[in-house]
Amino acid sequence: MRYHQSKDRNVTWACAVTAALLVGCAHHPPPRQFTADAPFSRNFAGTGDSVCWSVKRALLSQGYMLDRPNDSGVMTGSRDQQPTPKMNITTRLQTTCADNRNGTSIVFVTATREQNQLQKMQQSTSMGVGPATLTLPSGSAKVLGTVRRETVSDPDFYNQFFALVQNFVDQEKLSLAAVPTVVHPAPQSQSQPSASNP
Repeated sequence: MRYHQSKDRNVTWACAVTAALLVGCAHHPPPRQFTADAPFSRNFAGTGDSVCWSVKRALLSQGYMLDRPNDSGVMTGSRDQQPTPKMNITTRLQTTCADNRNGTSIVFVTATREQNQLQKMQQSTSMGVGPATLTLPSGSAKVLGTVRRETVSDPDFYNQFFALVQNFVDQEKLSLAAVPTVVHPAPQSQSQPSASNP
């Protein structure tokens, strides 16, 4: 009798725990994957050509090596850092510029960071003829292996980039405003001589 009561209590307890977990999951929906307030885009006042040139200047000013673009308005740059002798960090940015056709342009940017570390890799040598092959360890070699790769999601990173782009956009406006406007005089109409009466 006690066995059946204990078994019933265990079943009741398991059902209660399962129900609590289901209720908890129902109240915690998964995080949204697409949001309107993402830090990966920014609008700037200016034409597409002016803003895209400012983006290029921002990348070059920070030591990014630019790849040859396959599409107009798309730029990809990468920069390597070596914080320790055995670690290399590569930051890669891809930017896209588009003219909004209303006096403003939008810039999209995505950054990825890859961390590579110098690691030991065991090497082996195979000896033998035909099916009788013997594999023996032959030492180790140091190779650079990827230990971490991620998309940068820190808003401060993108805010700093967009602030730099805005600085170059402002410089472009000042340089255009400093160009003197040449006013050509309107051509004067030449009066035709009146025909004299004989």
